[in-house]
Amino acid sequence: MSEQEPGKITVPSLSAKKAAGERIAVLTAYDFPSARILDESGVDIILVGDSLGMVVLGYENTIPVTMDDMLHHTKAVVRAVKRALVIGDMPYGSFHTSVEGAIRNAIRFLKEAGAGGVKIEGASPERLEIVEALVGAEVPVMGHVGLTPQSIRRLGQYKVKGTVPEEARRIVRGAMDLERAGAFAVVLESIPLEIAREVTARLRIPTIGIGAGPYCDGQVLVFHDVMGFATGYLPKFVRKYADLHGILRRAVGEYVADVRKGVFPDDAASYHLRPEDVGRVLRGLGFAKGAGKSRKGRKRA
Repeated sequence: MSEQEPGKITVPSLSAKKAAGERIAVLTAYDFPSARILDESGVDIILVGDSLGMVVLGYENTIPVTMDDMLHHTKAVVRAVKRALVIGDMPYGSFHTSVEGAIRNAIRFLKEAGAGGVKIEGASPERLEIVEALVGAEVPVMGHVGLTPQSIRRLGQYKVKGTVPEEARRIVRGAMDLERAGAFAVVLESIPLEIAREVTARLRIPTIGIGAGPYCDGQVLVFHDVMGFATGYLPKFVRKYADLHGILRRAVGEYVADVRKGVFPDDAASYHLRPEDVGRVLRGLGFAKGAGKSRKGRKRA
């Protein structure tokens, strides 16, 4: 049995971080180069979120994302990661029909994609049964309460949850139930910071906030939002640390202009035959020496 790599983030090490008061940094990633950047930068958890449906695949919401989509992207992320814990998001429909189906799909994340665990939305009695079953099948589970994007058809719109007493109680109770069911962490999405602080204080497992204020044990954002790929409306809780959309658009514009002006590729960006080989190679192709001149050297017909 191989020993654990030094510094590798594990489920137990996350609990130790909470106990020590160390904050946990989480970002999404959906491909090899992004995951490598995140891992090298010290991110603790990389979530392969079903948000890839909107961010990468261009869907209106997360509902159309399939298991094949999630496994494909999770595999790419896992190949890039050395330190971070990779968590695969269980897509809509992958855990909704039966406990047996949920176990089968969750195990695919571990066996086929190499993920370190899965995330499941909701804390209904049916969800709690699934979490218990997955934990019993040795699958680490991250819970998710508050705003649950997979419920968009029922909710009608994305909005802050827990602003009225009954809803707030349901969020707190759901998070505590997920801990009892064996979840190793809970995402708190789009809830008032006062509710998130209460949940965080009551749980022994880490809370990971997204739009839940500063009192959570960790924070998660979408990589593309943080890096400024996205344009237009962004939720108030998103902080852009770069403007890659602008940088990349300018770079691509310069490339297009260079191609159209004929200045790329230039001589320095081209391969050359050795001068002593030019005649021999071209004669071997049946060309006379000097054939293949640039367009500028050709006469018009």
